[in-house]
Amino acid sequence: MVRLGILIGSLALVARVAPATALPAPADTARPAPPSRKIVVQYDSRYSILNYYFCTINGLKLGLEWPGRARVGGAIYFLSTGIPTRQPRPDNAALDAQAELRFRYLAGYGEYVLLETPRWELSGNLQLGLGSAHLRYENVEGEFDRTPKRFMGVLEPSVAAQLRIFKWAGLGAGAGWRQPIFTSAAIQRELNGPIFYLRAKLFLGDFVRVVRGREPLFTQEGLRKE
Repeated sequence: MVRLGILIGSLALVARVAPATALPAPADTARPAPPSRKIVVQYDSRYSILNYYFCTINGLKLGLEWPGRARVGGAIYFLSTGIPTRQPRPDNAALDAQAELRFRYLAGYGEYVLLETPRWELSGNLQLGLGSAHLRYENVEGEFDRTPKRFMGVLEPSVAAQLRIFKWAGLGAGAGWRQPIFTSAAIQRELNGPIFYLRAKLFLGDFVRVVRGREPLFTQEGLRKE
């Protein structure tokens, strides 16, 4: 099954990985088959308030999903635009130049489904990242320059909720906190802050099944309590 999630500022593509074929067990000893694994490729765009400025943090995620259980994988993130910094300007910066703080990092993530119903899903997420930060500025010669990269780690817990409006479409939202670690106090003060995102999702596999089964497009069958 393929599931495509269209996000507000994000695009997720999900491809099913079929489990190995096994001989059927006798009826009296058969056990429910474990959930199939899925490969998840997701363009992830998050929003944050850093150093009192609203900004976008873009990323690309690759991982595995066990439906109804957990998701694990890796990701790369980078600040889409620089944010004005309060750190001292380099000696060769132009007098009226405004220095900007930028960063990027690689992260490993784990997400656990805390609650799942046919309509709702609530999950907790934790990311641990390693990367670098630097200042970008205009020097006295009118050229853009940057300071040496400084190592930093990132700790980012968050929670997310998802609501299915129809079998094939839903809405999601999440919020958390970004905390730089293993770096200077000045970098931590400027880059820590809240993160949040909104998502609109299209579950392509479910949409195909609804169309093939000639079900009403906006059916609520299977989503309501019996």
